[in-house]
Amino acid sequence: MLALNVKNETSRLRAVVLGTAVSNGPTPKAAEAYDPKSLEHILAGTYPVEADMVSEMEAFNKVFEKYDVKVYRPELVQNENQIFTRDIAFVIDDIIIEAGILPDRNKEFPAIQYVIDQVDPKKFKKIEDKEKIHIEGGDVILWNDYIFIGTYHGADYSQVKTARTNKAGIDYIKELFPHKKVLTFDLVKSWEDARDNALHLDCCFQPVGTDKAIIYKGGFRNEAEYQQLVDLFGMENMFHITRNEMYHMNSNIFSIAPDVVVSEKNFTRLNTWLRDRGFTVEEIPYAEIAKQEGLLRCSTLPLIRD
Repeated sequence: MLALNVKNETSRLRAVVLGTAVSNGPTPKAAEAYDPKSLEHILAGTYPVEADMVSEMEAFNKVFEKYDVKVYRPELVQNENQIFTRDIAFVIDDIIIEAGILPDRNKEFPAIQYVIDQVDPKKFKKIEDKEKIHIEGGDVILWNDYIFIGTYHGADYSQVKTARTNKAGIDYIKELFPHKKVLTFDLVKSWEDARDNALHLDCCFQPVGTDKAIIYKGGFRNEAEYQQLVDLFGMENMFHITRNEMYHMNSNIFSIAPDVVVSEKNFTRLNTWLRDRGFTVEEIPYAEIAKQEGLLRCSTLPLIRD
C-alpha cells in the first residue's frame, strides 16, 4: 500500500504522479479552450505541439530520476490532454482527494485509478456532487498547519470559466481537516487577457524552502488577503514577480526538497534569487507547456514527502 504523506510544498519528495503529453490530441478549437492563455495561442497558431511537450516532460522526469523519486504516470487516454495531474487530485496529510473539476475533463481521473488502488480505501475521498462542489489542486497549497485555498467570490462565478474553486469546495476541505488553519484568497480572473488571470492560487503564489515564497500581488482581488501572506512569510522572504513573470508562470515551479527546486530555464531573475539564497535550481525547458497556463507544479501530484 502507498502510505501517503504531504504536509507542505517543499519537504523531500519520495513519490509523485507526473502527467503525460503523449497522445495529447489535436490543437483544440477556440471554443474548447479551458483558459485564456491557451485560447491566445490557439488563435495565434502558436499552440504547442505534442513532440515538444513530450520532450519537456521527459526533462522533468529525468530530474526526478536524478533525485531517486518514484514516478507514476497516468495510463494513456487517446487524444486527451493529461499533462496537468494537479487539477484532478491532491493529497493533504495522508488523504487523497479526487478534485471537483470541469466536466469536460472527466476522462483524466480514471487514468490514475491504478494509483488510487494502492491506497487504503479509507484514505481516498471522492467529491460526489461535482455540480455543487468545485475545487482543483492548483488552488490548494499546503504549509504545515495551514491550507491556503484560492477561490473567486464574484457574483458572476457561474459565468466565469476561469473560476475553478468555490465556497462549497472550501467548506468541503474545512470539514475534512478541522484541525488545519484554512486561509482563502479571492483571485483576479480574466478571460480577455491571460496577464490578468490567476487561474489557480499557484499561478500567483507558492512557498519555497522552509520560510520563503514567490508571490504576485496583482493576482489578489483583496489586498488584505495578500497582506496575510506577507505577514506570515515576511516581506524580506518573498520574491515578488511582475505581471509578465506571472503570465509566464514564474510562481509555478516545483520543490523536490527544502533546498532543491525545479524551474524553467528562462526564469533568469527568479533562478538567480533562489541560488543567491542557497537553493539548488534544476533548470529545464518548459515554455511550450506554459502556453496552456500551467507549468511544473500543475504537472505533478505529490503522493509522499518526508
